[in-house]
Amino acid sequence: MIQLIYPCIWFDANGKEAATFYSGIFPDTRISADSGMVVTIECGGQKLMLLNGGPVFTPNPSVSFLIANEDEKETERLYNELINGGFALMPLNAYPFSKKYGWVQDKYGVSWQLFTGERGDTTQYFTPTLMFINKQNGRAKEAIGLYTELFPGSKTEGIMEYAEGGGDTAGNVQHAQFHISGYTLGAMDSSLAHPFNFNEGISLVVECDTQEEIDHYWNALIADGGAESQCGWLKDKFGLSWQIIPAQLGRLMAAGNQEASGRMMQALMKMKKLDIAALEAAYKGDKS
Repeated sequence: MIQLIYPCIWFDANGKEAATFYSGIFPDTRISADSGMVVTIECGGQKLMLLNGGPVFTPNPSVSFLIANEDEKETERLYNELINGGFALMPLNAYPFSKKYGWVQDKYGVSWQLFTGERGDTTQYFTPTLMFINKQNGRAKEAIGLYTELFPGSKTEGIMEYAEGGGDTAGNVQHAQFHISGYTLGAMDSSLAHPFNFNEGISLVVECDTQEEIDHYWNALIADGGAESQCGWLKDKFGLSWQIIPAQLGRLMAAGNQEASGRMMQALMKMKKLDIAALEAAYKGDKS
C-alpha cells in the first residue's frame, strides 16, 4: 500500500528561506523537518518537500499549485504576498471561470494559481496542476487515464474540455481534477508555445512499503517512452518527473545515526531504481 504521494520542488540552497516564507503566508503551515538538504513543510497536514539540490534544475509553470478559496479577499491577499519579488502570469482579475483569479510566479520561481471558488472533492490546501504543453499538448486525458489506472484508490472527479471557439483547441482539457491513491491533482492542456517543459524542478514523490510496489510503479511509469534516472528518479512518457522511494527511507535518515545514514546515502547514489534490502544492508554496515 502506498504510504504517501507529495510534490518535491528543487531549490538552489534557498529551500529553508522559501519554507520560512511559505510558512509565514499560508494558514496552518509549518516547517516539519529540516535535514539541510531537504526541508519539509506541512500545510494543514499536506506535505511539500523542498530539495536543496543546487543550480541544476529550476521549477517552471508546467507544474503549478492551485489554491482555491471561497473568499475573494483571501485570494487577493495570497496574490499580493506571492507576487512580491515575482511576477504575474495571469493578473488578478475577474475571469469567466472565477470572480477573482490570478496566476503568479513567486520570487523562487514557483507558480501558484489562486482561484476563488470551491475546491471540489478534496481537503488539500493546494492542488499540484500539470500543464500539458508543446509536444505533450492534448495528452492530459491520456495521462489522467494512465495515472488513475496505475494507482489504487484513484478516480477522475471531472474534466472540462474546451469548446469550439473557446480559446484553445476544441476537446483539449481546460481543467480537470483527479485523485491517485487519494491524492488530488489537476491537469490542463495548452496549445500556446511555451519556453519550458516538465522537468526535475518539480517532481512527484511516491512512498512505497515494499520492493514489489517500487518495482511495479517504476516499471509502469518508465514504460512506452519513459526514462530511468538516478537515485529513485524517473520520467514518465509525458516527461513528468517522479521519485519512487521506500517509505522507511525518511525514518532511517531521521534516526540520528549519521554514520549509518552516510553509508546508506552512498549506496543510494549508485542506484537508479532503489533497492530496499541493499539500502537497509548499507545502513546496518552489512557487507555480505
